[in-house]
Amino acid sequence: MKTSTKAAGGAGAIVAIIAAVFALEGGYVNNPKDPGGETNHGITKNVAVAHGYTGPMKELPKEKAFDIYYEDYVRKPNFHLIVDASPAVGEKVIDAGVNTGPSRPARWFQTALNSLNRDGKDYPAVQVDGAVGPATVRAYQSLQRVRGKVLACQLVIKLMDAQQAVYYMGLTNLKTFTPGWVDHRIGNVPLSRCLDER
Repeated sequence: MKTSTKAAGGAGAIVAIIAAVFALEGGYVNNPKDPGGETNHGITKNVAVAHGYTGPMKELPKEKAFDIYYEDYVRKPNFHLIVDASPAVGEKVIDAGVNTGPSRPARWFQTALNSLNRDGKDYPAVQVDGAVGPATVRAYQSLQRVRGKVLACQLVIKLMDAQQAVYYMGLTNLKTFTPGWVDHRIGNVPLSRCLDER
């Protein structure tokens, strides 16, 4: 792991989250029906090349894939800030980001927060822009204060799972993959994980 990764808060939780993503994504795949094309460790060829990798995708080192995960799905979208506030919710946004692109789960997270603020009585609404920043994190921390850390975590994960499921059902051109996505990506962060946040 690079020094910059260690410097980020919740580094141990982030390593565990990325390890879980590796386990879910598996190794090399080249499904002709997948618009992502060649993939290894869940990293598409286009993403690997954008990060300077020039070798065969079958030989993409796991360390390189880890660095890409950290850079594109943790640091750039500021998901490490969510991990600091709630490792379980952080796992949900990172895992969903790997599968759908980081801006979608960021918007799902923001939408969930706005749905839980009781029309602004508990905390101000956040802009649903897919950019996690201090206002989004403060809103989640306010939800934690109002509902308690465990329930805040469970409520957000439930609402994110619901939005992600609706997203999958709308992908009519990728129905080949829908059963696998629903099986592996909906409910893959158990609500019991929130109990660790007491």
